[in-house]
Amino acid sequence: MITLTNIAIQFGKRVLYKDVNIKFTNGNIYGVIGANGAGKSTLLRAISGELEPNKGTVELGPGERLSVLEQDHFKYDDYTVLNTVLMGHQPLWENMKEREEIYSKAEMTEEDGNRAAELEERFAEMDGWNAESDAAQLLQHVGVKDAQHYKQMSELSNNEKVRVMLAKALFGHPDNLLLDEPTNDLDLDTVQWLEEYLSQVEQTVLVVSHDRHFLDAVSTQTVDIDFGKVSVFAGNYSFWYESSQLALRQQQNQRQKAEEKRKELEEFIRRFSANVAKSKQTTSRKKMLEKLTIDEITPSTRKYPGIIFTMDREPGNQILEVEGLKAIDTDGTVLFDNVSFTIEKGQKTVFLSHNPKAMTALFEIINGNRQADAGTFKWGVTITTAYLPLDNTEFFKSDLNLVDWLMQYGQGNEVVMKGFLGRMLFKQEEVEKKVNVLSGGEKMRCMIARMQLQNANCLILDTPTNHLDLESIQAFNNNLIGFKGNILFASHDHEFIHTVADRIIELTPKGTIDKLMTYDDYIYDANIKELKEKMYE
Repeated sequence: MITLTNIAIQFGKRVLYKDVNIKFTNGNIYGVIGANGAGKSTLLRAISGELEPNKGTVELGPGERLSVLEQDHFKYDDYTVLNTVLMGHQPLWENMKEREEIYSKAEMTEEDGNRAAELEERFAEMDGWNAESDAAQLLQHVGVKDAQHYKQMSELSNNEKVRVMLAKALFGHPDNLLLDEPTNDLDLDTVQWLEEYLSQVEQTVLVVSHDRHFLDAVSTQTVDIDFGKVSVFAGNYSFWYESSQLALRQQQNQRQKAEEKRKELEEFIRRFSANVAKSKQTTSRKKMLEKLTIDEITPSTRKYPGIIFTMDREPGNQILEVEGLKAIDTDGTVLFDNVSFTIEKGQKTVFLSHNPKAMTALFEIINGNRQADAGTFKWGVTITTAYLPLDNTEFFKSDLNLVDWLMQYGQGNEVVMKGFLGRMLFKQEEVEKKVNVLSGGEKMRCMIARMQLQNANCLILDTPTNHLDLESIQAFNNNLIGFKGNILFASHDHEFIHTVADRIIELTPKGTIDKLMTYDDYIYDANIKELKEKMYE
């Protein structure tokens, strides 16, 4: 349990929020949402004690332990992987180190013996005898192989360190858990495991994430930071989003009578409650939705970018033919081999692989930026493409301002370019910024504006939700669902894949798994799981 009393946080004259009085209770997972800069991570830092609030107090339940997903990936470079995870349970780790010191003495005093007995008793109470095997099992679940468990953290890649830090945060079943972007750099299988794991916990958990499916899968309640307040609402992210959009439409429709609005809101709550019956956490969510009053449903102040892809020309029947493609990484690893497929008109195809480099290699090849190690590809004569690469660094190595930068990629004057940038939520004063100083999220919004100028009938998107906030992801997702052309994409966003893709192609070193089905059907199909094991042997 975590209790916030009269919390206020501000930086200089900017007040993030004040008068925050919330009790986060055991058995609930709180999805923390808010626009960029609203103070989501700041709230977690205040709870963890890393940041001192300007006012108010944070209290845990008596004797309770708090664990945090740390972001400093170099902090534990001098420790082994397994020991780093064990340090997630600090009382147990301190006990282990003190026992080790006593037992390493050449001669033990009577006082040492008594202390060792106390430590042994406490060690057993904390399930210390199973600690290493439990830590190893967690590491396996998050994708860190046995061979790496006794390596130094400094020997691991950043992606591997992320997984170790997640295992460290989860280790020892802490009473309270703070997770800031826990799905970053995780593959879809590991995210799915984490969803399953969290759906069974009895602790108090606060999660900040841009992954909507993850928030929906694990959250019982939503913490919304808006209007300079921190508010708790029943339900998950989808319920919050749909209800806030409904409230906004009602607010804009001045002619709608109060009674009609009430009936519409009541029907919405009933419909969503019925959908909740399918959820793993159905009981707690359903109870909260039943208690929800209509007055709690309000519009948000969030702004959503205007992402609209249009086509200059209708595509013909021949889109893309790929025959026998092969790609080998610089270290000799076969990313994929014997890849053959034909894209049909209107298909929206997601590409998957255990190795994320495989999708990037494929997209770079079919865009003419990389030579295939074998095989051929051929685009239809009517096809025009717009490509959103994973790495956009080369596009921003200039000192042009946003308007001049965008004018390189489309026809139109300064007013037209400012219009496109405005749709991507760049304010009037921001369009004069130099592109080489933009943040990752700003660069991605520029790249999306660039794509919209191309009016292509085939979009190629390599992990398009990287660096985007929830509002941009939602707007991007909504537009792609209705796009009439073809889409070839890779993504780690479960909701993005499931709502956009109607075809799944998995790239493996032994060929492809190619299915016309939804993503949810694909990942839960036992026959496909068996086939995947053979393809990756």
